[in-house]
Amino acid sequence: MSNLEQEKQLLAGLALNDSIVIEAIYRDNYPIIQALILNNNGNSDEARDIFQEAMVVIYEKAVSGNFELNCQLKTYLYSICRRLWLKRLQQLQRFGNLIEHLEETVVVEEDLELHEKHNADFIMMEEAMNKIGEPCKSLLEAYYIQKKNMQEIATDFGYTNSDNAKTQKYKCLIRLKKLFFAQYKNG
Repeated sequence: MSNLEQEKQLLAGLALNDSIVIEAIYRDNYPIIQALILNNNGNSDEARDIFQEAMVVIYEKAVSGNFELNCQLKTYLYSICRRLWLKRLQQLQRFGNLIEHLEETVVVEEDLELHEKHNADFIMMEEAMNKIGEPCKSLLEAYYIQKKNMQEIATDFGYTNSDNAKTQKYKCLIRLKKLFFAQYKNG
């Protein structure tokens, strides 16, 4: 089945208020919209509101029967959410004149492609972290995620001092980079 046929089926399912289709649209698109809002001075509640408003817009267009989608549904949904969010920011006057210029200069497809590339990179990094093994995985998580200092890490992992912990962290990073870039070249 082609992408265009899948998109048409999604719209038809949405028009029929098919809960499976609606869940699929949410599952496939909400994380990107949430990231858009969170990265542009919004919060989770605002992201949910904007996404819901966009879903209503698409639902109404799908029900009208004369709507023809000229791009992927996710691109169209992203575009609606982006416009709704820019409008909301303008109403809140968080950015004033900047919003008018921003809307003219940012191309939705490029923004979406960049976000999807970042997501793919994060997934590859997560896979590399899962392959790196112990103690490297725990050591890197302790330093970068839990924000522990080298002395705490040395104590937790049984290294004689913080310099030894730092050396081990460096070796783990080199290993992680090799795993990541091996996947990156193949991906």
